[in-house]
Amino acid sequence: MEDTIGEEFKILEIFQGEHGIDLKLVDKRVISEMSLKIIINDDEYASLLCLNQYPEELALGFLYSEGVIDSYEAIESISYHERLSAVVIQLKEGIHISYQESLRSMTSGCGKCYTYINPLKQDKYHPLPDSRSYPIRVIIDLMKKFEMKSEIYSNIGGVHSVLYYTDDFSVLNEDIGRHNCVDKITGILMKTGKLAQVSDGIMFISGRVSSEIMTKVIRLGVPVLVSRSTPTAAAVKLAEKYNVTLLGYVRGGSGFIYTCPGRMTT
Repeated sequence: MEDTIGEEFKILEIFQGEHGIDLKLVDKRVISEMSLKIIINDDEYASLLCLNQYPEELALGFLYSEGVIDSYEAIESISYHERLSAVVIQLKEGIHISYQESLRSMTSGCGKCYTYINPLKQDKYHPLPDSRSYPIRVIIDLMKKFEMKSEIYSNIGGVHSVLYYTDDFSVLNEDIGRHNCVDKITGILMKTGKLAQVSDGIMFISGRVSSEIMTKVIRLGVPVLVSRSTPTAAAVKLAEKYNVTLLGYVRGGSGFIYTCPGRMTT
């Protein structure tokens, strides 16, 4: 699917020449985006702007994050319809969803119709247990490795990256939206039957931690979230409420622990 990730354009490059600013015609790849429809039981549920990778996993993770489904076992069938640019899902008999929030169009910039946890889905979110501790040294080392793994960013740019890590399983995903990365990883964990291990996991994110990202992390159940950038105040408050250890500005051997430092060891 490499040819769908970026498109080639002829553009003008600005550079400093001998006699001042100069321009040069060059070929440059630009990141692509698509509008992915999610169709459930023959009804369109949502449309997501995303990178053209892992469409089924994105749909699964999005529906799990939204509280529409609670497990992969809710799915009777799932397939990607290329002509429609749609993931088509049939739920198992007896499983029903509310369409009160259907036909939403999600942007690629972490903007949604609501910022905090949907009041209709409050029962899907629970404070996370303190199952283990994490050495800060390991967190810093993993972040350094994570920063070097983003192949699409290195080759084209225009994407965020998220890494889910445990000692025996890890997966990295890149997309034009941070929230899409988290949802795709959630979908991969669902498909591979690894949702049960998330209570030992760490999630690393390349950009800002918004309240939307935090709600997805809480719903997934990952106890530690590490960002190279900053969290928003709303994200910090959610992390405190739901017992998520949140680290920010982790780069070059330093950083900040915003919430729940009890999981960290020196």
